[in-house]
Amino acid sequence: MTANSTVANGEGAAPASLTRFVAEPPPRAVTDALERLRHLGDVARIAVMPDVHLAEGVCVGTVVATRTLLLPAAVGGDIGCGMAAVACDVEASALDDAHTAAAVLVGLQRAIPALRHPGGQHPLPPALAGRPLSAPSLRSEQRRTAGLQLGTLGRGNHFLELQADEDDRLWLMVHSGSRGMGTAIRDHHDALASPVGAGLRGLVAASPEGAAYLGDMQWALDYAEANRAALAARAAEVLGTCLKAHVLMDTWISCHHNFVRREPLGDESLWVHRKGAVSARADEPGIVPGSMGAPSYHTCGRGEVAGLCSSAHGAGRAMSRGEARRHIRAGDVVAQMRGVWFDHRAADALRDEAPAAYKDIGAVMRAQRALTRVVRRLRPLLSFKAA
Repeated sequence: MTANSTVANGEGAAPASLTRFVAEPPPRAVTDALERLRHLGDVARIAVMPDVHLAEGVCVGTVVATRTLLLPAAVGGDIGCGMAAVACDVEASALDDAHTAAAVLVGLQRAIPALRHPGGQHPLPPALAGRPLSAPSLRSEQRRTAGLQLGTLGRGNHFLELQADEDDRLWLMVHSGSRGMGTAIRDHHDALASPVGAGLRGLVAASPEGAAYLGDMQWALDYAEANRAALAARAAEVLGTCLKAHVLMDTWISCHHNFVRREPLGDESLWVHRKGAVSARADEPGIVPGSMGAPSYHTCGRGEVAGLCSSAHGAGRAMSRGEARRHIRAGDVVAQMRGVWFDHRAADALRDEAPAAYKDIGAVMRAQRALTRVVRRLRPLLSFKAA
C-alpha cells in the first residue's frame, strides 16, 4: 500500500515540509536522518522517494530543495551517475542460445574495463578537454584520471544489461556515472563549504564558491553522459559481432540521478538536490532499473510538485552491503538470477548485488504512481558487471 504523507511544520523556526512516497515506513535510522535534514534553516522542502535508504550525510532517494545554499552531500560523490538505454534492431530471441550469450559476456568482459583503461589515457571529447576545472588540484586530477576512466563501468551497482520489452525487442541499458572525478569534485567543494548543521556543509549558491561548484558539477554531468555513451558504443560493437545487431540511436534515453539544479516549484524557485532520484517534470523521459533479476521501466514524468518533480532512481537497497554479504550465499545469487544470463564465476563477489538485497521494484513503481507513469516494462536477459 502506498503511504504518502506530509509532515507538518513544528514550533519555532519552521522545519521544511516533508512528503513521502513510500511503500512502507522507512527504518528508524532513515527517519532520524530525514528529521535532522528538515530542521536545517535553508531547507524549504523535502521529498522522499520509495527507494530511500540510509547513506552517509543524506539518504539515497532523497530530494532536497534549498533557498540559497548548495549542499554537496545532498548530491553525493558520484555526480551525474545515471542511466542510458537504447533499442537494438533484433529480437530478444537472439540471446536464447547459451553459446551466443556466453560469447556476448566474454565480449563485454574484454571490451569494457571496470576501473581504468589498461592501455593508458584515452583522449577526452573536445567539449570536456577544453573546460578546466576550478582548482589546481582538480585540474591535476582531471589530467591524471579523466582519460583513464572514460568508458569504464565502475563496480558496485553499476551494470550493463540486455533486456526485452513487451514486443520482445532487444534493449541495451547502462548504469554508470562520473567515476573518480565526481568524488574528487564533491570532496574538494565540501571541504571549502561551511557547517550548516546535521553534519552537513553548504556553499552559498550566489557566491564565487557556489559558482565554482556548479561549474565543476556540470563538467561531471557532461563527463558522466559521455561515459555512458562510450560504454554503449563499446557494447554495440560486441552486439554487432555476436548478434549481428545494431543500436537504434533514435531510441536513445538518458537521465542523471545525482545533481542539483535551480527549478521553479509552484510559486517559488529553489535549488533542487537529487541524490538517487530522477527528474520527473511533466512528460520528461526517465529510466528506473530493478535489481539484476527484476524488471526495469522506462517512464514519463508527471511534474508532481509535491514530489519536487522527481521519481525513484531504482529499486533501492533493502539490505546494506555488509548485511547482504552476511546473509546471502553465492548459491542464492545463482538461484535468484535463474533465467538471466550472467557469469556464475562472479556469484560470490555479487552477493551484495543479489536481487534479494534490493526492494521489490513493483512496490516502488506502485508507490510513485503520482510521480511518473510507465512507458515500457523490460525484463532482464543478460547482466554484466565488471570484475
